[in-house]
Amino acid sequence: MKVIKWRAEYTITFLVCLTLILLLMPTSIKSNFQANLITRWKDSYNKLIFAQDAILKQEQSDILTSFKRANTPDEREDLFIQIFKPYFRLGDKKISKFYKVKYMNGTRLKKEDELYIEEYFYTDNHMIVGIKDIPDDDKGNTIFIVTFDVNGTLPPNRWGKDVFGAKIYSDKVRALGEDMSIELQQKGCNINSLGLTCSNYYLIGGDFND
Repeated sequence: MKVIKWRAEYTITFLVCLTLILLLMPTSIKSNFQANLITRWKDSYNKLIFAQDAILKQEQSDILTSFKRANTPDEREDLFIQIFKPYFRLGDKKISKFYKVKYMNGTRLKKEDELYIEEYFYTDNHMIVGIKDIPDDDKGNTIFIVTFDVNGTLPPNRWGKDVFGAKIYSDKVRALGEDMSIELQQKGCNINSLGLTCSNYYLIGGDFND
């Protein structure tokens, strides 16, 4: 029986292969994780469009009539939550104040930021939804921002990673960044940016930043 002798070349080859595996494995895991989060966002966005269409077909409902009579942001937010609650199965339990959202570059949202939201709600599939009334546009249309943390309270809780959002108008839904050029969307979707434009950039097939 021939005995195979271990050579130095075998050791070198083994170490090279092991190094490649260690280098590629984290990237692969991270990429798959991010791809899954983006898929959840796409599903949420499609559901948001469906909810908008369904609500527009019920313009004569009592709750929509009340909505039009609401005078303050708080009143509109409360009614908006009631309208959208069945579509996303929002729970009554609000998220702990310890839950904080950051921009992609790691900076925290400030209270004066447009995307700063006071109260968040759980959905039945453990996502976190934030709803905020913002000033009317130049045509007098009421606008809301709806945000989704598709990963729930689990990290990273950052825009462009697991947090995405859209603006809701009286007649349309627009993911954040949709009104920008592709170049600007790409520029605003990297680790050194706020990550807001990722919301639309991923919807149109943009690559995510590892």
